[in-house]
Amino acid sequence: MPTLGDRIRKIRKQQKITLEALAGSELTKGMLSLIENNKANPSMESLNYIADQLGVDVSELLEEVSTQDLREILVKVEILFNTKYEDLTNEYEQIIDLIEPWVPKLTQGYEAARLLELYSRCISLKDKQYSLKLLKQVAIMYEQLNLTTKRAEIGTFFALVPYTNHNYQEALDILLSERSQLEMNPLWIDPLSRLDYDYLEAVLYFAVGQHEDAIDKMEKAIAYSNKHKIFKQVDNLYRLATAHAMMATDEEKKKYYLQKLLAYSEFAEDEDSKIFISYANIHYLTSYKKLYKEADQLYNDTFKVSIQNKLFAPYFLLERGKTLYGLHQFEDALKKLEAVEIPSITHHPFDLSIFYEKDAYAALCYMELGQQAKALEAAQFAIDNINKMPDSPYKAFIKETYDKVQGGM
Repeated sequence: MPTLGDRIRKIRKQQKITLEALAGSELTKGMLSLIENNKANPSMESLNYIADQLGVDVSELLEEVSTQDLREILVKVEILFNTKYEDLTNEYEQIIDLIEPWVPKLTQGYEAARLLELYSRCISLKDKQYSLKLLKQVAIMYEQLNLTTKRAEIGTFFALVPYTNHNYQEALDILLSERSQLEMNPLWIDPLSRLDYDYLEAVLYFAVGQHEDAIDKMEKAIAYSNKHKIFKQVDNLYRLATAHAMMATDEEKKKYYLQKLLAYSEFAEDEDSKIFISYANIHYLTSYKKLYKEADQLYNDTFKVSIQNKLFAPYFLLERGKTLYGLHQFEDALKKLEAVEIPSITHHPFDLSIFYEKDAYAALCYMELGQQAKALEAAQFAIDNINKMPDSPYKAFIKETYDKVQGGM
């Protein structure tokens, strides 16, 4: 941690003031050098003089953590935290290392609150309970600063912790409680955080099987976004709406929302949204239409893009395995399916259900290859995973496959 001398020297150099100029008529250059090198302690009178010379409040020099120090760390941390998912390596570990020595001192001010928030978010990957404890402290700090929008963001994170543990009802209950508290505050009028809550609420309603509530919240959020020309979350809302349309086998709505998403992706130059459109079309052909030749052609058209995208690569790999099964290339299909790994950031039951299909397709491949024992093992694994998931076309397909494998024994 910076000492008093460190803080004086740092501010002096930032202001490009020489030792002689700072010493002025009240101190000697030698004494000031001793103070800066922590070899002498200034009297309160001398400290007030130094503060006046530097044009800062004496409290800035006495603080164990100066606002300027925290601001400099925060700039570095924000850059690391905003690294795109595609480019993530060990940025979160770097953030933890940067902030951890300061944590006991992060007690007041925006910079301290934001650093503690980012530290809490990163540490949640290792210790969720400790993260929640710190975030509750951050919430109080934001409330004291009257930063209602930042406080609202903490509320969504409170809900995301049980969500990542697949405790969906608990996550929804927390989100609704946080929202209720925020809506009692007349200062909470920020439309951006409102859309954050709308989107997450719709996601969680789908997760607990309250489809009508989810659709209502989703459609109202899209209407609100369009009316007020606010584009935050609009891509996620269109993706959510597309997924629901596919599950409802409503091809017209699927096309409508994909067209909306395409318009957004071109306007915002959002490559992820463009890739999602390709994925959604392939997925619809394999999972809903069973048109494997058409899926094969579309996959080949987007192959290079799909394998380079860290977020979507596992989804495309799964679709490739399903397509090869449909093309009767069973051994090649198995190689693709066995290579599929569920991304660590995947937590929604519908996304998980999509990935659990891989074992059902593997079971079908094994059946075609006459390997009944392996077919049963894969089908059993798929059914064990899907049983705890809400009803969906994926769950129905896995159950149908399991029955088919059982019947073939």
